[in-house]
Amino acid sequence: MKLKWLGTAGFQVDTGGQVFLIDPYFSRNPKAKPVQTLQPCDISDTGQIFLTHGHSDHIYDIPAIMAHGGATVYCSEIAAGTLVREGVDKGRIHIVKGDAYKVDFDSYKAEAFFSRHIKFDKELMEQTLLRIGPDYHRLGNMHSQYPAGQVLSWRFTFGRFTMHHFGSGGSTPEELARLATNPLDVLMIPLQGHTHICDIAFEYVRELKPHMVIPHHQDDFYPPLSTYVDIAPFVKAVKERCPSTEVRVMAMNETITL
Repeated sequence: MKLKWLGTAGFQVDTGGQVFLIDPYFSRNPKAKPVQTLQPCDISDTGQIFLTHGHSDHIYDIPAIMAHGGATVYCSEIAAGTLVREGVDKGRIHIVKGDAYKVDFDSYKAEAFFSRHIKFDKELMEQTLLRIGPDYHRLGNMHSQYPAGQVLSWRFTFGRFTMHHFGSGGSTPEELARLATNPLDVLMIPLQGHTHICDIAFEYVRELKPHMVIPHHQDDFYPPLSTYVDIAPFVKAVKERCPSTEVRVMAMNETITL
């Protein structure tokens, strides 16, 4: 199986028999770092798209991706409404209406769990407003057009190999304890949305005990709305306190084999 990080919370997974996407997002502005050279039209062989929630940096490019191929998308009802508004055919949308929603494919299985979006803390919000300045109304309107809806996390199973993707870090201790009952090979955890995000992300690792953790969403994807997150404290904490978990920090568009 091959895994490519697309920036933000986006990944492309090639199982050898099927290709699918998770939260694909390419539409960065000119000041974004690192630079994303791929465009939605470059992604045409995808069978499925799995969406964690409906914010613009997770959903915005899905209509364009689907216009260049035959993919179907799996998402919450609110996110589905956004996609239909943006021109996606309802027949290509599968709505996740219940917790622990399961779907089987030829080379893998996918299961969606109800989750929560991280709560932006006061310090982070103040810093963001200072950066945005005069762009407050424009960026605020853009954000309001893409409501999160029910947040999902996705667990993918490839035979005995398991991989779990979170698009936001608002999980409750009860949610993590429930997910920890089954062994996990790879955890993909976002480091964005809170001043103490490194501590929050570490709790996921401590509870879920994956063999490998792949941090994502730390990039400066849409400045001034975003900024780069220094994930060094997270990496250090995992290496020192969870030595059995490998930390794999991926570069933009890097592909690794799992």
